Amino acid sequence: MAAEAFMLGRLAVVPDLSGALYLPDERTLVVADLHLEKGSAYAARGVLLPPYDSAATLRLLGAAILRYQPARVIALGDSFHDRGAEARIDESCLATLRACQACRDWLWISGNHDPSISAAMGGTVLDELDLRGVRLRHEPSPAGALPEIAGHLHPAAKVRMRGRALRRRCFALSPSRCVMPAMGAYAGGLNVRDPAFRPLFGLGFSAHLLGDGRLFRIDQRLLLPD
Repeated sequence: MAAEAFMLGRLAVVPDLSGALYLPDERTLVVADLHLEKGSAYAARGVLLPPYDSAATLRLLGAAILRYQPARVIALGDSFHDRGAEARIDESCLATLRACQACRDWLWISGNHDPSISAAMGGTVLDELDLRGVRLRHEPSPAGALPEIAGHLHPAAKVRMRGRALRRRCFALSPSRCVMPAMGAYAGGLNVRDPAFRPLFGLGFSAHLLGDGRLFRIDQRLLLPD
């Protein structure tokens, strides 16, 4: 289920098929862009989506926590889709979140969708965090502020395999930066060939696609535009 470990600065990182990143030396699981209650936010505007995205996202997160048994979980911002998400999330999803938080440290990094998270959601809220000289934050910073783990851009990659084009969420990973895929069920993805990624990876990167049963590491030169 998990890929090999890579070094990001002085920090060992393991990309996981769920879209989470495990830091074995820190016993820490990092996730990005859960976008809980995106479905209900769209429904309030008259765009009817199946109201199951929060439950599906939390099940995926819970499975990753069960697999790694981390002492700490760090959610890298946009964990809630908007300021009203806390009021809309139902009791069963809250119970799943509480179970995920039980017996471990839980850190919310604030994002552009959730600049403030109430104490009712448990855990501690930070703007960013440094671990072994690696900065963890929501939005990727300019190329000079490295090494770094961030989310926000929802990276996805398109490749040609066995004669057909395949597009999947991915980790964009270099020796000094990791931009994580969104874990949220309705979060979508931005192609890593998009201009938004160009300033972030001066010496190139590899895309680690979330495939069917495994991760696929693809050099950036083989990636297709949308």
